[in-house]
This record gives sequence, C-alpha cells and structure tokens, in this order.
Amino acid sequence: MLCRGVMRAVRPSAVGLLSSLTLKESRVCHRTPVSVCHYSSSEEEKISRYPVPYKKNLPYDIVELMEEVEMKGGFLPNVFKVLAHRPAEFRAFFAYYNLLMNKETGGLSKADRELIVVATSAHNNCLYCVVSHSALHRIYSKKPTLADQVAVNYKVAELTARERAMLDFALTVCRSDTVTDEHFSSLEAHGFDREDIWDIAAIAAFFALSNRMAHLTDMRPNTEFYNMGRVPRDKRPPGTENDRPE
Repeated sequence: MLCRGVMRAVRPSAVGLLSSLTLKESRVCHRTPVSVCHYSSSEEEKISRYPVPYKKNLPYDIVELMEEVEMKGGFLPNVFKVLAHRPAEFRAFFAYYNLLMNKETGGLSKADRELIVVATSAHNNCLYCVVSHSALHRIYSKKPTLADQVAVNYKVAELTARERAMLDFALTVCRSDTVTDEHFSSLEAHGFDREDIWDIAAIAAFFALSNRMAHLTDMRPNTEFYNMGRVPRDKRPPGTENDRPE
C-alpha cells in the first residue's frame, strides 16, 4: 500500500506524475476508488494498442497510486493506464522513475531533468514524452516557450551555456555515442559534478526505454498536457482560474 504520509509531503502540482512511493501489495482491488473511473481499451479512448485493464482487476497498490496521482493532478496521465497492462513492470518502471526524477539531492533541478527528457525524447520521436514532459518543464521552470524550442531543435533554443552543455551530453548518451573524459571536463566546467553527470546519463538512458515503450504501445498524450503551464494563472481569462491541476 502507498505511504500516504510521504505522498502528502511532496509538492502536488505539475500533475504530480510521481512522488515518493512504495508499491508492495499484490492484492487485487475489489472496490472502485471514488475519484477514479475504470479504464479499458474501448473505441472511445484509443491511448494504446494493448488492452488497458479495468482498475477493478488491478492490484490494490497500483489502484492506490493512480488514485493519488489523479486526486493531486486533476487527471490520470495515460502512461499509468497503459503500463498497467503489466503490473510487475509498472512497479519497476515507476520506482526507477521516482528515483531519477523526484530526488531532492544533486545539482540538477526538476526543470533540468524535464528538459533532458524533452530533448532526448524529441531525438527519439516520442510524442507522448515530448508533450507530457514539456508540460512539466513549463511548470517547473516558469518558462512557457523553452521546451517547445528544445523539442524542435535544442541547438538554437534560448538555453544558458550550462543547459546547452547538459543537453549536449544527454544527446551523446541518447545516441549511444562514445563518452570520453572530455565530456566530463566540459560538464565539470559548467558546475556539474560526477554524480550530476550520472544523473544526466541515467535520465537519458531511462527515457530511451520509456520512448520505445511509448512507440510500441502507440501511447497517446492526455489532451490536458498541451496547455499546461503556458499561461500564468494571473493572466487567464475570467472563469478559468482553476484550470491548472493542483
């Protein structure tokens, strides 16, 4: 079962995607969480070419996680629904995701981490990850256009020298180019230490897996992702103040 105290302690904005969590239980959920609907691979919701299981047939810990994410973010990202096709792999995927993307140590900010995902996912032509992680970058960075620039061509994006060095190295790993001591020297000159360099490489490597699974399943982004973080809350038209999920 999820550790709710830990989940509550993590900032719930940016759809929450994942917070610190523990997935242990293997019981099937025999109740319907009040805030979540059942999902299946119906004609109305083509988010995967594989069957999307009904929540009532999923292990209880996975249902609990989905409920937490939807409650905090306002919607359930499709990656949760699609990967639930294989619960054991779902747990492994999100455990590693959490360790890479939500850690509070090291020199990479959450915006840095999301920018790495956008750049490498664009290279891998992954629609789902580019759209969803661009949304998260906009929210964490408060920059509504930078992720779009990076998704098209990071080499001409309005990046700092530090961000450019970070993405140059992330793409080196993404392309499986040879990593040399010169890469380390360049990154260290921009303030990254060796643990940060590991993080950059691990994020690029992990999302190479994620991108390819998205291709396999034909995973489709939630429509909510497209507008997230584009318009500051105080500049929204009247009546739309509550549009951004919290």
